[in-house]
Amino acid sequence: MNEEHGPLIEPNELPAWLRPLVERTADVDANSLGWLRPPDREDVRPAAVLILFGEDPGRDGDPDVLLLRRADNLNSHPGQVAFPGGATDDGDEGPVDTALREAIEEVGVLPSGITPAATLPELYLAHSDFRVTPVLAHWHDPGPVEAVDPAETAAVARVPISMLTRPSNRLNVRIGGRTTPAFLVPSMLVWGFTGGLLDGVLDLAGWSRGWNRGDVRELSEAWQAAVDIDDPGFG
Repeated sequence: MNEEHGPLIEPNELPAWLRPLVERTADVDANSLGWLRPPDREDVRPAAVLILFGEDPGRDGDPDVLLLRRADNLNSHPGQVAFPGGATDDGDEGPVDTALREAIEEVGVLPSGITPAATLPELYLAHSDFRVTPVLAHWHDPGPVEAVDPAETAAVARVPISMLTRPSNRLNVRIGGRTTPAFLVPSMLVWGFTGGLLDGVLDLAGWSRGWNRGDVRELSEAWQAAVDIDDPGFG
């Protein structure tokens, strides 16, 4: 298993707002990201996700992150919001290669506009038995994105960090016997693995703001709250 993680480039090559996050990746562990370490078994399947940060000139250069909503008819995690990513293929040369390949296939990003910046520790998805490496990247030359295959991806969005850190958009979702951090985005509820990972990344970057951690809602109620958001500045 891949135990190495941390910066892939010198942080001073990145925008000032992204440097602290990348610098801190060397010292973080899976537990501090709110998720489990993979079990010590060789048959746990490798995977990777791309956490792609950019700056949108239409929003005065505010940082944002790329998210997608999975198609509702998928057998695995239907309708859930996620980072681009998936299982490692035999031809992939590592988690960065996997994350970029999946982002190309799912949302049509151009890899020439992306600078891989750091990796985080492997996290365990027990439901699918994956060990997932999150790859942080800077979208230095953003291009258009779309749901390349509507049968796989229902929607793609660049979500402002300021929207994700707004206390009124933060809550916890109760699913089964556990709760996970969640985020309300217009017509997109970020929860589960992605919500927990995003919560950990925002904390690691120092971007989080105080929010009501006692606000725990059932999944259906949280989904409705996301649908009801009216934010004309989004989209």
